[in-house]
Amino acid sequence: MAHVTRRVFTRTAAATTAALAIPGWAIADRRLPRSANDTMRIAVAGLNGRGRNHLEGFQRLDGVEVVALCDPDSKVLSEASRQYGQKYQRSFECQKDIRTLLERDDIDAVSIATPNHWHALMTIWSCQAGKDVYVEKPVCHNVKEGLAMVDVARRTGRIVQTGTQGRSSTAIRDAFKYVQGGNLGRPRVARGLCYKPRQSIGLVNGPQPVPDHIDYDLWVGPAAMEPLQRRRLHYDWHWDFNTGNGDLGNQGVHQMDICRWAIGADTLSPSVISIGGRFGYEDNGNTPNTQVIYHDYPEVPIIFEVRGLPRDRAARNEGWGGNMDRMHGNSICACLECEDGVIVTNNDYNRATVLDSDGEVVTTFTGSRNHFEDFVQACRSRRHEDLSADINEGALSSNLCHTGNISHHLGRPGTASEALEAVSSREGATDAVTRMITHLRANQVDVDRPSITIGPWLEMDVEDVRFTNRSEADKLLAGNVRGEYSYTP
Repeated sequence: MAHVTRRVFTRTAAATTAALAIPGWAIADRRLPRSANDTMRIAVAGLNGRGRNHLEGFQRLDGVEVVALCDPDSKVLSEASRQYGQKYQRSFECQKDIRTLLERDDIDAVSIATPNHWHALMTIWSCQAGKDVYVEKPVCHNVKEGLAMVDVARRTGRIVQTGTQGRSSTAIRDAFKYVQGGNLGRPRVARGLCYKPRQSIGLVNGPQPVPDHIDYDLWVGPAAMEPLQRRRLHYDWHWDFNTGNGDLGNQGVHQMDICRWAIGADTLSPSVISIGGRFGYEDNGNTPNTQVIYHDYPEVPIIFEVRGLPRDRAARNEGWGGNMDRMHGNSICACLECEDGVIVTNNDYNRATVLDSDGEVVTTFTGSRNHFEDFVQACRSRRHEDLSADINEGALSSNLCHTGNISHHLGRPGTASEALEAVSSREGATDAVTRMITHLRANQVDVDRPSITIGPWLEMDVEDVRFTNRSEADKLLAGNVRGEYSYTP
C-alpha cells in the first residue's frame, strides 16, 4: 500500500491562509476547554436535512446539550425548534446568522450541516471564535478552502471533526488490517461506487421567486449571488456547482474517503481525469450524473464511478431506486480489489465483507463507534489526534472530489471511442469507462456523437498543491469571493 506523509498537506495549508476575512467580532485563540465533567454546549447550523440528525445525535449523548439552532430559512428554523423542543423538553436560541451565536461565550462547539458552500467559512469563523467544530462532508467547496480549514484549526488549537462516519467503523478498520496482513495479496485498485438514483430536478426558463421566509442573501453567503434558476431551492443545490459538488462530493465523498484510507494515501493524487456528463434528461442541474474519476496514485489507483440513471431505459419507468446497476453486490460502496479477492464495505459503514476471487464470502467484519461521541471525547481530551476523522483527513478526501470535478470543468465534448482513447494507458480505467458507456447505451444515450465530457489529464505537484500542466486548472482550485462572506486564499 502507498504510505506518504501528511506533513505536505498541513504545511501547504499554512501557506494558503495568508489573508482570511475574519470578522471583527471574532475572538482569536480563545483556548479555555471546559472540564471533562462539564456539560458541552452545542449550536447546530443547517436544519433542513442532515442537521436534524446532528441535533438528535448530540442531544442523546451524556454530558452534551444542544442549546442553539441556526438557519436562514425561518420556517425550517421554527419547525425544528418546535419539534425538538417538544421532544426533548427544552428551548433553543434560534438565529438565522451564525455570527450572532458565535458571540456567546457559553457555546463550546458548532455542528455544521449547511449546504456545501458554507462549510469552510462557517468552520473558520467558528474556530476563530474559540469553538470546536463538527462539519459535514464535503468539508469544503473547493481545494483552497480545505487547505485554509486545516491551517486555521491548527493555529487556533480547535478540534474539527469531519462528518465521514465511515472513519469510526471498526469493521472497515479491521478489514484493512486483514489486507495489510497479506491475506488477499497485493491491492490493485480502490474503487468507489455511487450508483444512486437521481431524477431530473425540472427545467425552468427564468429566475424563480424565493419564499419570503428565506433570507436569500444569507443563504447564498460566500457563493456567487445568482437568481434562483430551479424549482426547488433546498437540496437541489447539490446539482449546481455554485453551491454543490454533484454526487461525487455528496454521497461519493464517503466512499472516496474510504478508498483513500484503504491505500494509505496522505496527499492528493499526482494526476487525475474525469469522463462523464449529465445524461438522460434536460434540467437546470449542471453537475454530472454519470462520471468516472481516475486518481493515478503510483501504487494503487482510485477509480470512482457515479451513476444517477437506472440500469436501462425501461427501468426509468419502473421505479429508479430498485433498478440501479450493482457491482460486488452493491450500488453504493467502497471496495479494495486485490490479487486474491476484494474487501467490500457497505453504505452503513458497519460491515466489511471479504470475498475471494470467485466472489464467495470468506469472512465478514462488523462494528462501528458513535461518530458524534468520538468528536465529543476529542473535544474533552483537546487532542485532534484522538479524532477518527480529523479535518486534515476530511479536506484531503473532499479535495480528491474537487480535483476530479476540475478536470470535468475543463473537458470537451467527445465520443465513446475518444473517451476510451483518453484513458487507454491506465490500468482499470478502460474497463470502468467501457462499463459506463455500456450503461449509457442501455439508457439510449447516443454516445457515438460528441456527448461525453472528456476532461484533460491534470498533473499535480502534491507538495505545493498546484497543477503543473494546465494554468486554467490552477484558477479553479479556489472559489468565489463575495463581500463579507469571503476570504482570500
